[in-house]
Parts: sequence; C-alpha cells; structure tokens
Amino acid sequence: MNIEGRNQVVEAIKSGKTINKVFVDKNYASRKDDVIALAKQNKLRVEFLPKKAMDEISVTGHHQGYIADAVDFEYCEVEDILQVAKNRNHDAFVVLLDGIEDPHNLGAIIRTCECAGVDGIVIPKQRACQVNETVVRTSAGAISNVKIARVTNLKEAIDTLKENGLWIYVSETGGEDIYKQNLTGPIGIVVGSEGNGVKPSLRTYCDGIITLPLKGSVNSLNASVASALCVYEVLRQRG
Repeated sequence: MNIEGRNQVVEAIKSGKTINKVFVDKNYASRKDDVIALAKQNKLRVEFLPKKAMDEISVTGHHQGYIADAVDFEYCEVEDILQVAKNRNHDAFVVLLDGIEDPHNLGAIIRTCECAGVDGIVIPKQRACQVNETVVRTSAGAISNVKIARVTNLKEAIDTLKENGLWIYVSETGGEDIYKQNLTGPIGIVVGSEGNGVKPSLRTYCDGIITLPLKGSVNSLNASVASALCVYEVLRQRG
C-alpha cells in the first residue's frame, strides 16, 4: 500500500510502520531534507525517481514528492483498543462507524479521533470503506497513530465494549440533545453512513441516541462533521 505525501510519510516512519522503501522525487536528492534524513536514520531504503515516475506509481495523485511503499494497513482487535485506554489510565473512548463508504469521510474521522485522543475506531468488514491510500492521505498522517479494529459484526463488538463497562450511544436525529446528555465515563459513539445513518437494528441495540441540534432547513450533517462534533462534546465533558 502506498503512503503518499510529506506529512503522511513522516508519521508512518515515526510510528514504526513496516515500510519496504521510500520513493523521493530526485529533485530533492541534492538538498538537506528531513524526510530523507529520517528515512535513513531508520535504516529505510530510499530511492530517487524523476517526477514522471513518481506520478506513475502514485495512487492519489498528490504525493508531494514522497511515497512510502508500506505493508497493507494492520487492523487490530477490539480488545487492543480497550488496552490502549488502560495504558492511558482513563475511561475508554471508542468510535464505531456503521457503513461509512466515502474514503474522505473515513480519513477525516480518523484525523479527528487522533486529535481528540480517542482510543480507537471500529469499522465493519462489509459494505463500508476500508483503509486505502485516499484514507491515509485524508487523515494527514493521523492513521499511523490510531488503532482501527475491523469486525464482521458490529453488534458483537458492541457486546464486547458493554462487557467492559462502556455505554454506547448512537449519533442520530430524534434522540436526547447531546448537550444535555451525560457523556462522561467509558463511552462509545456510533456514527452512521452518509445516506442512511445507523441501521435500525443496531440503533435499538445501543444504550441511547444523542442528537445534534439543527436550526437550519437541512436535516443532517456530513458524517465526518457530525462525528467531530460528537467526539469533541465528549472531550469537553471530560474536562
């Protein structure tokens, strides 16, 4: 899998991700470059290519002169996310995504979660976007520092989280005003797909519904925007 873009490559190297080779625009070979220095410091092979060759191997078309040839993204287990919270010595905070299909939305959600200190993200294996080059780029390198569990059944993942003391809330219309709901303590937030939201069968399986107040004529927010607002309200309440 390609990791493309200066910041993305830097974060991948710093996180210790397994990288086979780093491709760099040969125009950068003769100057002091911290990306090249970081790669060599970590004993990674660096290969200089003309821009045309870089463009040909690029998947996103936005490599900025840097492409890391890395192993495919390594997903974790839900239990690994819970261990992150234990290591951080705080109440677990998990975001679950039900059918997010747009890689730009997924990448933006990952970036928000990393910035807010979310312990991990859970995504389904089927009928949802998986981690790809566009997701990596959109996350601006944040994906290298976030645990993502890919599960066959979101209900089973929720069971595991509940067994570990988490309260699970769905972000949807028709629920309790998010600013009036107590969101402290161990918590999981479920965000639904761009078009259909959270599946009814999953919605009723959770502990409650939290709703962002909408004052305009449009009746919904973009999935990445909605998740960001929910995540930061949890962060605000935690102080």
